[in-house]
Amino acid sequence: MELFLIFLGAAFVNNFVLVRFLGICPFIGVSTKFETSIGMGLATTFVMVVASTVTWLIQHFILAPFGIEYLQTVAFILTIASLVQLVEMFLHKASPALYRALGIYLPLITTNCAILGMAVLLAQGSYNLGESIIFAIGAGVGFSLALIILAAIREELEFADIPKPLRGAAIAFIIAGILALAFKGFEGLV
Repeated sequence: MELFLIFLGAAFVNNFVLVRFLGICPFIGVSTKFETSIGMGLATTFVMVVASTVTWLIQHFILAPFGIEYLQTVAFILTIASLVQLVEMFLHKASPALYRALGIYLPLITTNCAILGMAVLLAQGSYNLGESIIFAIGAGVGFSLALIILAAIREELEFADIPKPLRGAAIAFIIAGILALAFKGFEGLV
């Protein structure tokens, strides 16, 4: 039950995009197409899960025992950048269309503050390795969910009569604000 609550907390109550406001760049940039948002959500979730595992191990078996926690940010960024390169190479071979659709946003996963924020949060928290992985899965699902919801709404808005000043990024930010308010409603859940 505790693992389920950790998952729910990461996905809904403390959603990285809509509650913590981390990872806004890919959230706004990639959420124009439903299919692209699914691909970005899956890629980000994969990087979050693997990064949480590797950074937890680095924190608990290298940085903390040797008293070099001050290298945490550098070590985590290098780890995340390496993982993103692996994902990028995999997508380039496995799904060239998705690779092209994600464009610049795929390498930007490296600098996605949601992933680095998750790694630092887990390093500073009291989660064990299993709980950290569940937290990362929940965070990835929450990130993906926010991305997919916004993309679905934005695709439907292409057929709506939106006033000219609100078209594009303006309406996306308004929708994101409304979604953030909706996700704040999950606070009593966990």
